Amino acid sequence: MPLNFHQLHIFFTVAEKGSFSAAAQFLHMTQPAVTMQIQALEDHFGTKLFHRTTKKVVCSEAGKTLLPYARKSIHLIKETDEAMSKFTHSLKARLQLGASLTIGEYILPRILGPFSSEYPDITVSLQVNNTTQILDEILKHKLTFGLIEAEIQHPDLQTQAVLNDELKLILPSNHPLLDMDVITIMDVLKYPFILREQGSGTRQVMEKELSEQGIDMNSMNIVMELGSTGAVKSAVESGLGISILSYSSVKHEKTLGLLHTRTIDGISFKREFYSVHINTAILPISAITFLSFLRERDLSQWL
Repeated sequence: MPLNFHQLHIFFTVAEKGSFSAAAQFLHMTQPAVTMQIQALEDHFGTKLFHRTTKKVVCSEAGKTLLPYARKSIHLIKETDEAMSKFTHSLKARLQLGASLTIGEYILPRILGPFSSEYPDITVSLQVNNTTQILDEILKHKLTFGLIEAEIQHPDLQTQAVLNDELKLILPSNHPLLDMDVITIMDVLKYPFILREQGSGTRQVMEKELSEQGIDMNSMNIVMELGSTGAVKSAVESGLGISILSYSSVKHEKTLGLLHTRTIDGISFKREFYSVHINTAILPISAITFLSFLRERDLSQWL
């Protein structure tokens, strides 16, 4: 049988995972099917590609030689899909993704309309959770890819910056800080805070920046930790405290005069939103098309 990419992808996955069973689970295949494809590849080259033990498999010398070529083939397929995505306007496909809360509730709804107008035959299924939950769903192969609010380091995941954002100090009407021309962090720490829950990307970005400024989170008067941006906004609007949230998430309330945004002198909460997926996964063309749309369009016209 001729050599094919599917076999190379399976070979690469077995080599990366160190077992046929782990590769089968990752590829959503049965273990016998994975074994059969590896045997076909070994028959094609006329040599063994793995040494099998009771605990794991390791590449033979032939397998070690093949491995970089398999890796290159995967990268080439990804680059090919990305290059061709601009021609897929009549593609009939399903785009399934996850997004952390701020992105899913306030960013994507403004982008998906223009995307659907340009690609009317791609249907979208969106799951919204906090960053930790989205990563868990991807690692369990329940989601193909996601958009999250904080960069993460994980050996099995690949991230890429796709959007820019900035957090601002959020204040209710008639708050004393609104009368100040310059607001310092020491001014801010005098007041009760309402924050997103642990595990949210917004919380991680805020904590990272404050830590770099030498601010101990224990010095903040945190009166509430809430599980959604909407809940935090409502609590701030009611005068229960102040917060730090994405500017994009409060545009509506700011226009109505219900909430106000300010900067904290000497502190910038600029951040990027990231796409994330399993690093050995081949994304479907619908996902490649959407990510290309995010990178190549001027999104400020909608945000």
